[in-house]
Amino acid sequence: MADQPTRPTFDMDQHPDIAALRARYDWVSQRPSGQSVSGLAFLSGLYLAISPWVVGMFGHTTLTVNNLVTGIAVALVGAGIASAYGRIHGITWVMPIIGVWTVIAPWVLPPHGASTSSIVSNVITGAIILATGLACAALGFMSTRRR
Repeated sequence: MADQPTRPTFDMDQHPDIAALRARYDWVSQRPSGQSVSGLAFLSGLYLAISPWVVGMFGHTTLTVNNLVTGIAVALVGAGIASAYGRIHGITWVMPIIGVWTVIAPWVLPPHGASTSSIVSNVITGAIILATGLACAALGFMSTRRR
């Protein structure tokens, strides 16, 4: 065994291409458009989390818990995008899925027959989360050319 040559091991995080890609992602996320998108994602997640108490979803505990949990998840992803997009960009695909789920949740979760105000709140908030999720995923494709 001592005759076998040892190969150097490299940490993939130190690869020049990975480091350059993360630097590019961080640069794009610090631009005003990246900050706006991540801020809107964070705020829409916070609103979704508190929306059961703002709108008054009394008697719909499953929808209340759903909005609280998914809202916290969106707010955490939005905060992660704002602080470390280079490391968290791989999970931005979750936000559009949560946005679609937020739109259909009042009709899917029992008990059926959610109030009009809770349906409107979920549809508008879900559409905003869907749009900001798609915009967050597209941040990585932005050009780094300085204009």
